[in-house]
Amino acid sequence: MTSPRFGRMITAMVTPFTADGSLDLPRAGALADRLISQGSDALVVCGTTGESPTVFYDQKLDLFRSVLEANARRVPIIANVGDNCTDDSIHFARKVEGLGVDALMAVVPYYNKPPQEGLYRHFRAIAQAVDLPVILYNIPARCVINMEPSTIVRLADDCPNIVAVKQANSDLSQVAEIIASAPAGFEVLAGDDELTLPMMAIGGTGVISVLSNIAGPSFKEMIEAQVAGDHTRALRLHLELLPLIKTLFITANPIMVKKAFELMGYPVGGVRLPLIEATQAQEAELSAVLRHLNLI
Repeated sequence: MTSPRFGRMITAMVTPFTADGSLDLPRAGALADRLISQGSDALVVCGTTGESPTVFYDQKLDLFRSVLEANARRVPIIANVGDNCTDDSIHFARKVEGLGVDALMAVVPYYNKPPQEGLYRHFRAIAQAVDLPVILYNIPARCVINMEPSTIVRLADDCPNIVAVKQANSDLSQVAEIIASAPAGFEVLAGDDELTLPMMAIGGTGVISVLSNIAGPSFKEMIEAQVAGDHTRALRLHLELLPLIKTLFITANPIMVKKAFELMGYPVGGVRLPLIEATQAQEAELSAVLRHLNLI
């Protein structure tokens, strides 16, 4: 695909908080500007990396408004609206649509463990309730269940505004099945930075990334090398970045990426409970990797 709808390096931005845990909306706007200037093709706001489970609906609306204002129509803004209740997801998606975002993302419903037919009806209902493009978010490690390739393809076939899936599933055979069977123009985006290169090698469009919060220029260089056919250079860059990718996930995301911002001199606040701050050992490991990559 020569012209992806949202670009290839889409950053799942963190949500900045103040010292007392309140939303830091000025910092959110500044962070959006920073990420765009460092090569992000689009931003996902208040996804997993944005601590969506502990940011309430009214706070999410304020966050979306702040990022939209800072963005000033430079790149697509993708708002995460998915929940594990279909009616709540629809109600919120309609509210968010009115703000002027460019697309919506919705995660596989967590905890209630719906069967595949339930997943199909859930996402179809959301897609039919809005006019915006919708990105499916399949992340079995957090949602317990996997959305099967056949369900993803069925949704892509039946709902014209379901345009992509963020596939945080390490089974590349499922990625290949989706790419082979989905309608023309449907995009598969890596949901795990480590899998960006292998997914792109078999037809994936790009990534919704945590890493690009911290190492956007280098990661963008890797993606562009792969697109250009310079696979040797892309692999070299992938291997250079791999230790940082792994360190950012030694505990629950976004604990380490927020610590990385702090170590780099650009604090965005801590995390909300039940997440906790990085331990001293985790911070030391992260600091060593950042120094090795000349990021601090």
